[in-house]
Amino acid sequence: MNAKRNYSACSGCSLCLLSCPVWRSTHDIRLTPHGRAKAMQHGASANDLRESVESCTLCGACEPACPENIDLLGMVSGLRASSPLFKRRVEVGMDGVLPAPTDEISTPTILLIDHALAENPALLESIIQHFGGSLAIGVARDSGFDISHDLCDGIAIDEERLANFLSPLKTTLRVIVADGHLQHALKTWLPGVTVVSLGEALSTLPQVRQQLRDSDFYVIESVAFHRDHARLISHYDNLRLTIGCTMNLDLQRMAIPTTASARHSGKVNVDDQVRWILEGRQPSRIVVEDVADIAAFGRVTDTPVVHLANLI
Repeated sequence: MNAKRNYSACSGCSLCLLSCPVWRSTHDIRLTPHGRAKAMQHGASANDLRESVESCTLCGACEPACPENIDLLGMVSGLRASSPLFKRRVEVGMDGVLPAPTDEISTPTILLIDHALAENPALLESIIQHFGGSLAIGVARDSGFDISHDLCDGIAIDEERLANFLSPLKTTLRVIVADGHLQHALKTWLPGVTVVSLGEALSTLPQVRQQLRDSDFYVIESVAFHRDHARLISHYDNLRLTIGCTMNLDLQRMAIPTTASARHSGKVNVDDQVRWILEGRQPSRIVVEDVADIAAFGRVTDTPVVHLANLI
């Protein structure tokens, strides 16, 4: 795949607007990838674009839609890196980080969980059971969680801190990641390790696929999907065609995001976004990959909502 390009390559085609939840909510071109790129082409600074970068949900739906292959999420994190709003002191406390390996035997699979899973032990236990219990759980207070925040905000990650985080991961065969932004970065940081999203890992398991119904509405977690769109579109197309369920995919094959777990997303009303996603649909059940979507859909519909790991 060709290297990502920067904002100067934007032609103003506006295709990114078709999948942008902030555009759908506000119809304010300044708050879109198109608006940011064009403003920067005309000399706008990070301070000029403060409201715009605050509003971005980092759902990633704009990137696969861009015909110029622009690093639109990188553009946002770069602008955030230049803004005092997103700078903060990171407390480097390593409580809960997986220990560095002490011998040559490593756990075949490590699951790196996010805040939502850490706060839902019953769901986490269900996920562990799906994988036969043979996986280590990364519940890092500093590593995965804060590194993911820093990636989104364009904050430089100290080399020693990153090395401490990656050390136990380099000796495993597969890392399953609940956070889409972190998963994308780990693919670069761990070239010899298979790195997959939690949604992909669960939806690949036969015992999970067997529980899906053709009357289900399957909600793909958008961040991990869009960051690996070229590969994952075939995975989900196969799942959709095999099961017969519908999904939160638009005509461009982008996953329409709920933005329920997004940070800095004040311009998007999550409940309105979810209602729009469900418009015209009458599923018997809603199956979600993102833990935050359980509550998001539960607020606006009486249709049963279940996490992928809890189908059995």
